[in-house]
Amino acid sequence: MPVALITGASRGLGLSLAHGLAERGWTLVLTARGTDELAWAAADLRTETTVIAVAGDVSDPAHRRRLTHTVSGLGELDLLVNNAGTLGLSPLPPLADYPAAALEEAFRINTIAPLALVQAFLPRLRASRGTVLNITSDAAIEHYPGWGGYGATKAALDHITGTLAAENPEIRFHAVDPGDMRTAMHQEAFPGQDISDRPEPGTVVPAFLALLDRHPPSGRHRAADFATPTPAQEMSR
Repeated sequence: MPVALITGASRGLGLSLAHGLAERGWTLVLTARGTDELAWAAADLRTETTVIAVAGDVSDPAHRRRLTHTVSGLGELDLLVNNAGTLGLSPLPPLADYPAAALEEAFRINTIAPLALVQAFLPRLRASRGTVLNITSDAAIEHYPGWGGYGATKAALDHITGTLAAENPEIRFHAVDPGDMRTAMHQEAFPGQDISDRPEPGTVVPAFLALLDRHPPSGRHRAADFATPTPAQEMSR
């Protein structure tokens, strides 16, 4: 069975994607900072497939070493999903007022940690001719007031993704923008506001699975570009 490592897997998109892969029989290594949430998620997923849960912070080198050791016991790694991330400060401050220490922390989690995990798993990803999915955002390419800190971390991740692809053509590297979703992070961006109009994370999982099935060239993608059109959309063409 193929093996996937998913970070930020205790809730939101990471958990939804874990369920999508579990239904296909993938073996899953899951990590997240919330020990209890991760344990609950893993227990639920074990009704569908083999799951190993390793709680911890991906920005911690010691935790990354634990993940490397765990995956080494499974053989090859076919898919690495760098989904764990932080919004940064909430409410979102203007970039001119963003404290340097807080911005450094956001870069450690959103940019440095994904790169460090890729570095750790490159040999296994090369062996499997595997895939890396780095979760990005439209804030990486658009300039929204208040989103400069978060957007900068994702813009850097986009650049890292493209460079890794150029340097490692045997591995597919994708920076994927899932679009707005009803997640805890999105709620942090809009404290006190109703975000119930945003779609649930599970609604974009079919697009991610379609991306994996189609094997497009490495690059930056929007999940919406891989979504299956609804009957109404098909009729309007």
